[in-house]
Amino acid sequence: MNPAAANRTTKRRAALAVMAVVAVVAVFVVRLVTIQIVQADTLNAASFDKLSASTSIYGLRGDIVDADGTVLATTVLRYGVTASPKSVTDFTRTAADGTTSTVTPTQAAAEIAAITGQTADQVYGTLTADPTSNFAYVVKDIDVDAFRAIRDLGIPWLYYESNPVRTYPNGAVAGSVVGFMGEDGEGKPTGSAGVEQIDNQCLVGTDGLETYERGADGVAIPGSTVTTTQAVDGGTAVLTLDSDLQWFSQQALVDRIKETGAAWGTVVVQEVKTGKLLAVADYPSVDPNNIDGTPSTDRGSIAFQAPFEPGSTFKALTAASVLDAGLANVGTQVEAPYIYTDPNGASTRDSEFHVDPLRLTFAGVMQESSNTGTAMLGELLTPEQRYNYMQAFHIGSSSEVGFPGESGGILSPWDQWDDQTNLTTTFGQGVATTAVQMASVYQALGNGGVRLPVQLVEGCRQPDGTMTQVPDATGTQVVSPSAATDTINMLETVVTGGYAKADLQIPGYRVAAKTGTAQMSDGNGAYGSSYVTSLAGLAPAEDPQYVVSVTIAKPVTIESALAAAPVFQKIMSQVLKEKRVLPSTEPGPDLPTTY
Repeated sequence: MNPAAANRTTKRRAALAVMAVVAVVAVFVVRLVTIQIVQADTLNAASFDKLSASTSIYGLRGDIVDADGTVLATTVLRYGVTASPKSVTDFTRTAADGTTSTVTPTQAAAEIAAITGQTADQVYGTLTADPTSNFAYVVKDIDVDAFRAIRDLGIPWLYYESNPVRTYPNGAVAGSVVGFMGEDGEGKPTGSAGVEQIDNQCLVGTDGLETYERGADGVAIPGSTVTTTQAVDGGTAVLTLDSDLQWFSQQALVDRIKETGAAWGTVVVQEVKTGKLLAVADYPSVDPNNIDGTPSTDRGSIAFQAPFEPGSTFKALTAASVLDAGLANVGTQVEAPYIYTDPNGASTRDSEFHVDPLRLTFAGVMQESSNTGTAMLGELLTPEQRYNYMQAFHIGSSSEVGFPGESGGILSPWDQWDDQTNLTTTFGQGVATTAVQMASVYQALGNGGVRLPVQLVEGCRQPDGTMTQVPDATGTQVVSPSAATDTINMLETVVTGGYAKADLQIPGYRVAAKTGTAQMSDGNGAYGSSYVTSLAGLAPAEDPQYVVSVTIAKPVTIESALAAAPVFQKIMSQVLKEKRVLPSTEPGPDLPTTY
């Protein structure tokens, strides 16, 4: 081949080579553009899904606190320690002085066990049980000190997770009222009793989210965690309770129940001028830290949920109603027979036998707790009138607290009463109330006839300090101020001259109170042999500040209100002392009780 032809051939080959290179480069450029621009979002997302993972950051459930800020329920973090068994190997540890040492898995297991209380063999067995696994639990539910101690060991193939745990520092003190946790329909923790349930919306936190990158072995890459959504902790439910008074009330109640062999009991302490509940004591009471330690039937609040026939403590409501209607006064005279039969043929009898009728004033009827005298005075009102007064006092309706499972009591419409019910409802039988309802009746009498909404939760305190969900405190005038005052004056004679006076009087203070003893149902529509004894009262009588209501059911050794009276005296004395209420300076009115 001549030189010219060879040159042309070389140039053609070079041109072809350049074209081939250009074509290859073009293919790569097109592919690069496709990957980096056209398919970038899709490919990045796919890559992210393979290399990243997300986990929840818990928004902690808020605290429940008493009126002074004492914590009754709180959330603490417990920690779990996990490992990647396939990554378990020797590692190098650098000491503070810069020296290094090799730590074997056996040594690491011993160090972990010394903190957790496990044996070294147990920990090592967990780490080596499945060498191909990416995940194994080393220990669960350790506290923050143990977590920090393990973390400070610097073991590279250990990982950590947090888990919120609900705890109740005071145990069974206010346990029935505070409530406890359960699970919702999706298996998530939620309040399932008491305030935990009432104020769940306030307490519940909002979980956040964090993401991290993981290596080919599935283990998180250190330093790759990024918070994408911040967690928000729940608010604080602020109660009206006084935890010290709550403890005192529960202790006094438990002691008396054991002394009398009773089955159950309640104490309610309420502030007259606000309607706030300062103590709601139940026996039995649940410890929310150990729900399974209490039978399911005893995990609620008896004071809110268990209606009972109040007996003679209800006579104060009847008296106030009659006085308010202007149909009698404190000196109205009654001849109260041992057995009274009304014009409709219904009859009742006094608890103590007497041959001759008792010549009593209205005040004397209250002091003697005469059923027949109360029935005669109560029937001055029509059934409809008495029913309306009962409704005004909130009998038949649950309180404003909205306690889970709360009972409104039992109050049948007046036009469904038979003649006997019409008679017995004057003195607290044939009608059922809760302990909280009876305390509310006395709160209204002590507050010049103005019934205030019952309060247990003052509101929800947000992280910025603002209070939300504050309950309405608007009162309702149920009887006139004069009727309320006259009723209290009559109840004061019970304390100065009634059969329980020795167990009711508090030195230095005027006290107004009413005893009550009612037969309990036998479960078959008739009265049985057991009694529920109760006592409700106010102090100081001249300007009532506090109500204390005590109920003791099925006492064995004492079946009268003397079972409840010492508890009332002890708790009311404590309330007056703790709240620094000044002693009374003037004697009460000298009301005639007989004629």
